[in-house]
Amino acid sequence: MGEKLYARDIYGKTLVELGKKDNNIVVLDADLSGSTRTNFFAREFPERFFNFGVAEQNMMAASAGLASCGKIVFVSTFAMFATGRCWDQIRNTVCYNNFNVKIVATHGGITVGPDGASHQAIEDIALMRSIPNMRIIVPCDAYETKDAVVAAYNTPGPFYVRLGRAKVATIPSRGKFRLGKGYILREGKDVTLIACGIMVYQALDAAELLAQEGIQCRVVNLHTIKPIDAELIEDCACKTQGIITCEEHMVTGGLGSAVSEVIVNRNLKIQCLRIGIQDKFGQSGEPDDLIRQYKMTPEDIKDKVKVVLA
Repeated sequence: MGEKLYARDIYGKTLVELGKKDNNIVVLDADLSGSTRTNFFAREFPERFFNFGVAEQNMMAASAGLASCGKIVFVSTFAMFATGRCWDQIRNTVCYNNFNVKIVATHGGITVGPDGASHQAIEDIALMRSIPNMRIIVPCDAYETKDAVVAAYNTPGPFYVRLGRAKVATIPSRGKFRLGKGYILREGKDVTLIACGIMVYQALDAAELLAQEGIQCRVVNLHTIKPIDAELIEDCACKTQGIITCEEHMVTGGLGSAVSEVIVNRNLKIQCLRIGIQDKFGQSGEPDDLIRQYKMTPEDIKDKVKVVLA
């Protein structure tokens, strides 16, 4: 794996690059710009940055108002607040009107760590997936974060881009980013591992462990959860013996559910198991300890592969 970087740092720098090219970009934050890194944009373009304080619902409603006037709006806060606290405003003001609002939320998943269950958004993808017009991207590393933010900027309509808190290892073999299209990082004929976000490198590590035992896993980075790449999932179903999804999210409503829906809708005859958080809340702890606690390590993925092959 490559060096570890903060995806949110790249987000902040990308906002500045885009802001220099387009005066229509405005950025909103809810008193967390130091953590979300929107403060990079605030320093460069103070007249186009708005801090709403601890008033996330007002911020999301205002984002719709600005978009209705032709602005391209990037709005950020922690994933728990962006999706849970603001669901009504996102549904009824942003998505119902198909406004050009890009929600880039940081601190998603259990690797938020010591902040605990109240700040660990593990249902956010499910909440956003349920809303019409919303597109969802979960980048695998810092560099794919730039691709995701640029794609959101270039594509009209609402987006939810989910970033984490901790540094993540960069993936040297990343494929070309295309909105709505995943890509294969490693070929294999036995089982497919479909992952997003930080679980991509966990899946790659699991594939390496399994290769030492003669088991060949295809590893897919499915960064766009909505719209889902149904063709790639069908290809995996036809060319391997089973599918395992890997996500830092509840197994209900996220990547695993989206992949399972494709399998059912296309009548694909294949077993699909899901690695993720199994109907539990998060808890305080160090990120690596929490990944182990919730059985999301490469070794846990390896065990699931053996269940499929058995």
